[in-house]
Amino acid sequence: MDTMRERFISVTSRLLDEDPRLALVLAEITMDGFRPAQRRHPDRVINVGIREQLLVGVGGGLALTGLRPVVHTFASFLVERPFEQVKLDFGHQDTGGVLVSSSASYDWPAGGYTHMAPGDVALLDTLDGWTVHVPGHPDEAEALLRHAYAAGDDRVYVRLSQMSNAAPRPGADGLRFQTVREGGAGVVLAVGPMLDGVLAATEGLDVTVLYAATVRPFDDSALRAATARASADVVLVEPYLAGTSAAAAGQALIDVPHRVLPLGVGRAELRRFGTIEEHTAAHGLDAGSLRQRITAFLR
Repeated sequence: MDTMRERFISVTSRLLDEDPRLALVLAEITMDGFRPAQRRHPDRVINVGIREQLLVGVGGGLALTGLRPVVHTFASFLVERPFEQVKLDFGHQDTGGVLVSSSASYDWPAGGYTHMAPGDVALLDTLDGWTVHVPGHPDEAEALLRHAYAAGDDRVYVRLSQMSNAAPRPGADGLRFQTVREGGAGVVLAVGPMLDGVLAATEGLDVTVLYAATVRPFDDSALRAATARASADVVLVEPYLAGTSAAAAGQALIDVPHRVLPLGVGRAELRRFGTIEEHTAAHGLDAGSLRQRITAFLR
C-alpha cells in the first residue's frame, strides 16, 4: 500500500494536468516527487526553497490572482512556523487555498521536536472558516484532496499522516461522522488513523464508535444523535493534541448533560527519538492503553 504522501504526489500531479487553475507551492519538502509535474507546468509548480513564511505568502498571492493554490510542507513548517502568514495572507485577505501537511504529530521521530506538530489543528482552531480533513487511509486522503481542490475558494487543511488504518471507510470523503459500531454505555469518536486502535480497544464493550475523517466543521448532529441513542459520556481519540475538539464536543452537547474524556497527544515533550509505535504508546494511544482509559472513564 502506498502512503498518504505518495498518494498526494500522484493525485496532485494528475490534477495539475487537468485543471489549469491549480497551482502547487513547495518549500523543498517532497520536491523530488513533483519534478515531472514541474517540468510540465513550470509556471504552476513553484519551489521557494526552505522559506516557509514565503511559502504561505506566495500561496496567498496566487489565490489573489484567481488560482487555487496547494501549499505543502511538514506540518510544523506549514502551520506553526508561518502562522502569521496563514492568519493574514489567507484569513485576513479572505482568500482560499489548500494547505497539505505531512509528518504530523510524531510521524518522523528521528527528526526531533522541530519536526513534530501535535498542536496544528488546535492552532488553526483560532482562525475562522477552515475546513480540516484528517484522513485515516491513503484512499481517503485521495478523495479528500480531490474534494479540497474542487472546493471553490474555501480554506482547507488536509493533514496527512504516516500512520494509517488497514482499510478505508466507505463514504469518508464526506463531511459527516460515520457510525462504525453501536452500543449504549457511551460514545467514542475516533479521528483519522486512530480508528483501528479504537476498534481494537473497544472490542466487546457496549459503546458506540463514531469515525471522523473531517473534524472541522464538527458534526454536531452526528454526536447528538449518537448520545441520544447511548449515554452522553463521550471519549475523543484524536491523533493530535489531546483536548483539541473538547470545546467543539461541548458546544454540540451544550443543552445535554454530558462528560467528555479527551485523549490524544500529551503536552509533555518526549526527548527520545524512538519509533512511531513507541510514541503512540508513550502518549497512551495504543490499543491496550486506550482500553484501560476508556473503561475507567465509562465505569
